[in-house]
Amino acid sequence: TESQEAPVTQVRAENVAYLIYTSGSTGRPKGVAVTHRNAVAFLGWAQKRFEEEEMKGVLAATSLNFDLSVFELFGPLVRGGSVVVVRNALQLAEEKPEAEVTLVNTVPSAMAQLVRLGAVPETVRVVNLAGEALPETLAKAVYGVGSVSKLYNLYGPSEDTTYSTWSLVGRGEVPNIGRPLTNTRAYVLDRYLEPVPVGVAGELYLAGEGQARGYLLRPELTAEKFLPEVHGPAGSRMYRTGDRVRYRGDGVLEYLGRVDFQVKVRGFRIELGEVESALRRVEKVKDAVVVAKGEGGEKRLVAYVVAKEGEGLEGEELKAQLRQGLPEYMVPGVVMVLDALPLNANGKVDRKALPEPEAPKAGSAYEAPRTRTEAKLASIWAEVLRVPRVGVRDNFFALGGHSLLATQVVSRVRMETGAELPLRALFEAPTVEALALRLEKTGSAKAPALVPVSRDAPLPLSFAQQRLWFIDQLEPGTALYNVPVAVRLEGTLRQDVLERALGEVVRRHEALRTTFVAGDPEPVQRTASHGAFTLSVDDLTSNDGDARESAARRRVEQEVLRPFELAHGPLFRALLLKLDAREHVLVVTMHHIVSDGWSLGVLVREVGALYAAFVQGQPSPLPELPVQYADYAAWQRGWLQGATLQREVDYWKRKLSGAPPVLELPTDRPRPAVRTTAGATQPFLWPRELAQELRGLAQREGASLYMVLLAGWQVLLSRYSGQEDISVGSPIAGRTRSEVEGLIGFFVNTLVLRTDLSGAPSFRSLLQQVRETVLEAQEHQEVPFEKLVEALQPQRDRSHTPLFQTLLALQNVPVGEAMLPGMSLKPVTLEGRTSKFDLSVFFMETADGLSGVFEYSTDLFEPATVRRMVEHLRVLLEGVLLQPEAAVTRLPMLDAAERRQVVELQNQTATDYPRDVSVHARFEEQARRRAGEVALKSAEEGGTL
Repeated sequence: TESQEAPVTQVRAENVAYLIYTSGSTGRPKGVAVTHRNAVAFLGWAQKRFEEEEMKGVLAATSLNFDLSVFELFGPLVRGGSVVVVRNALQLAEEKPEAEVTLVNTVPSAMAQLVRLGAVPETVRVVNLAGEALPETLAKAVYGVGSVSKLYNLYGPSEDTTYSTWSLVGRGEVPNIGRPLTNTRAYVLDRYLEPVPVGVAGELYLAGEGQARGYLLRPELTAEKFLPEVHGPAGSRMYRTGDRVRYRGDGVLEYLGRVDFQVKVRGFRIELGEVESALRRVEKVKDAVVVAKGEGGEKRLVAYVVAKEGEGLEGEELKAQLRQGLPEYMVPGVVMVLDALPLNANGKVDRKALPEPEAPKAGSAYEAPRTRTEAKLASIWAEVLRVPRVGVRDNFFALGGHSLLATQVVSRVRMETGAELPLRALFEAPTVEALALRLEKTGSAKAPALVPVSRDAPLPLSFAQQRLWFIDQLEPGTALYNVPVAVRLEGTLRQDVLERALGEVVRRHEALRTTFVAGDPEPVQRTASHGAFTLSVDDLTSNDGDARESAARRRVEQEVLRPFELAHGPLFRALLLKLDAREHVLVVTMHHIVSDGWSLGVLVREVGALYAAFVQGQPSPLPELPVQYADYAAWQRGWLQGATLQREVDYWKRKLSGAPPVLELPTDRPRPAVRTTAGATQPFLWPRELAQELRGLAQREGASLYMVLLAGWQVLLSRYSGQEDISVGSPIAGRTRSEVEGLIGFFVNTLVLRTDLSGAPSFRSLLQQVRETVLEAQEHQEVPFEKLVEALQPQRDRSHTPLFQTLLALQNVPVGEAMLPGMSLKPVTLEGRTSKFDLSVFFMETADGLSGVFEYSTDLFEPATVRRMVEHLRVLLEGVLLQPEAAVTRLPMLDAAERRQVVELQNQTATDYPRDVSVHARFEEQARRRAGEVALKSAEEGGTL
C-alpha cells in the first residue's frame, strides 16, 4: 500500500552516511567519514558485478564494526535479496542458517576455518575474500567446496569505502588483487610520488568516487593520508594506503605487503609478506604468519605455520625448503607450528596474540656443546648472530654469518680466551665442533690489552688520523672527507629532546669533542670537556610548497659541503630544518678523522635509544663506554711498531712487489696531470634471483658473495684494460677488537687486493685465488694503508692515486634501525659530487636484489660509459653462473642489443643499410681521442709526434 515513488529527502551526496572506526597499522582507532556518494558508488559497482541470484542470500559473516559488513548488508538489500543473520558465522557447522546462503563475504582466516570444519553451506555459489592476503592454498580449498563456482579476491581500505580492487580468481590461478573498481583510480608511486615502471614495486595510492571525506576531528592525520592527486584531475585527492604493490605486464595489481611490514633484520630490509608467501607455497603448509621479534639489532624473524589436515611439519625441513627460493637472511630463525592462527573479533589474524617463540634449532638436530671450548664458541656465535642458541654442528654461514661477523667472532675469541684465531679458520672450520678443534691448537694472542690511558700527557693520533691530518694541511678547506647523513622526520618532534640526545652522544664519545693540532714532532689530539651541545635550527616555514623543498635541498647541500677546521672544531655538527609543524629534516655531519661508516650505525642506534628514553622522562639506558678512541690510538701506536710492524709490512711488500702502478682503463677524456675529486654516481639494482645465484655459487666454492663480486670486478677491469695484473682497493671495518665495536671513530682501513689473471684461468680457479688473497689480507689487516704507502714508497704521480685506482665494497656494516617515537623517518638521498678514485663500486644486499652505486671521476668518464660498464659487469656475472669453468677471457660482456650494434650494424655497408651517423660519429670521436692520448703520452715520454 506504500507509494512507489522515491521518498523526499534533504540528504545530499556529500553528507556523511556513516562513520567507521579503523586502527590500521597504528593501533589507535580513527573514525573514517564515508559519504553517501562513496557508498552509492561502491554499491553501484556491486550491482553490476554480482548477479541477482548470487545476491539472493548473503551471509552476515562479519562484525557491524568491520567495513565488509557494508557489502553484506546493503549489497543484497539494494537487489531485493536477503541478509542471512546467524549468532556466530564461525559455528555454521552447529548453527544451520534458516535461509538459503548463496554468497559468503569474509576474511581468508575465517573462510579457512569454515572450510576446515566443513561448515560452508551447500547452497553457496560465490565466495568473496578480503581484508588479508589470500593464500593460493586457500583458493584451491575453496574451490574444493562443491557448490562454489566463483571466488573473488577483493582489496580495499575503509578510507576507500570497503573495496578498491577486485579479481575473479580462476581455478588453479595464483591470487592477485586485480584491477580497480569502476570510477576508482589506482597509482603505484615511489617515495617522490612519481609512477614506477611496470613490474617495479611502489606504494599504492587510491582515488575516485569511493574515497572517504577523511578522519573525524583528525585534520592533521587527514592531510597526511589524503594527498593531492598529482596525476589526476585538478583539485582531487588520493589516499595513501601504505601497501606495497606492483603492476604486472597484463595490467593486474600484485600485492606485496605492507610498507610498515617491511622490517630490517641484521641490516637487511625484508618484506614479511614475501616470506609468508614462500611458506604458503610449501605443499604441507595451510597458512603462515611471519613477524620480526626483538628490538633494533636484536630483531629476528619468527614464522608461525599451520599444517594441512593430516600433515606434519618440521621447522628445519621448512627452512631447508625456503632456502631453495629465498636468501639466507630472509629464512626465519624460528619456526613454530600451531594448531591454528589466533584470530581477532573480525576474523583477522591477531598478531599480538601469537605466542612467544621457542628457542630455534639452527641445525637439523640440535646438539649441545660438550666441552668448555665448544660452550664458549657457541655462546659467542649466538651473541654475534643474534640467535638464542647454537649447536655444535651448526654452520656459521648457513646461520647468516659473513666476513664482517666472522671478524667479530675472532675479536670475541681473542678477548675471552686469549687465543689468536685467524679469520680463515671460520671459512675452513665453519661449525662449532670443527672450530673448537682448531682453537685448541692455536697459540695465545699477540696483541696487548686495550685499556684506558692517562690524559695527562698529549695523546697521539692513530695512523689513519695522521694521514688525514697531513692531507688537510696540504689541502685545507675541502669537504672531501665529510661524513654526512640526512633524514626527514615526519610527525611530532620534541626538539629539546633531540638536542639532549645528540648532546649525550657527544658526551659519551670523546672523538666528537676532539681537535687536532701540530705538535713536536708529530700532531696531537686534544679532547674538550663536555659542555652544552647546541642543535642548529633553520626555520623554512615562511617558504611555500616547492620553494620550501628547494630551499631545504639547497640548505642540506650547503651543510654537507661546509668544511671543518681540524684545529678548532667542533668536528661534529647537527642542523635541523623546520619545514612545518610536523615535518623536519635533520642533517648530521662529521669529519672522517673522527668517524666512519660503522660509526653512523652507532650514532643512529644511540640517538634512537636516548630519544626514546628522554621523551618518557627516563635516564639514559646506555652503559658507559669501556674505552675511547684516543685509547685505541695509543694502543695502536704502542703495539704496531718495531718487529711487529716490520713483520706485517714485509708481508705486504712481498705481496705487492712489482705490481703495475696504474690501471690503464680506456677513458672518455685524457687523464689530467693533477687529478681532482670531481665525481658523480650511477645507481643500479640487479634482480634478487641474480644475488641468490651468486651467493649460492660462493657457498659451493667455500667463498663469500664479496669474493665472487671482487673476482668478477677484476675480470671486467682486466678485459677493459688488457692487463692481467689487477690491484683493487677494498675498505675493511678495522674493528678487530670487541672493545671498540661500540665506539664512534675512524677505524676503517683499506686493503690492496692483487690478482693474477695470466694464462686465462677459469673463473672457478680465479675465485679460489681471490679467496686466498682476501683471507690472507684480512689476517694482515692491522697495517694501516698510510704505513703501507710509506713503506712501499711508490713513485709519486699526482695524476692518479697510489697502489690502486679502483675500489670495491660490499656494504654489510651493522646500521641501526632509524626509529624515533611518534615519527616516521625517511632517508634523504645525498647526491655524490666527489670521487676519491677513478672508479668505485659499492654493493648492498637488499630484499629487492643486489643494489649498488658506481662512483666515478667525471674528469675521466661520461655517464653513458659508466652505465655500459654496469651492464657489462652484470652480463659477465650472469655468464659466470652459466659457465663457472669457462676461461675468464671467454666470459660474455655484451647483451643481445649491444652485441647486434657492435657486431651487425657496424658491419653494414652503405648500400645495405643507411649509415647510422650517431653511432659512427661516436666511434670515430673515440678513435680520434684515443689517438690524441697516445700522441700526448709519446710526447711526454720524449717520443716524436
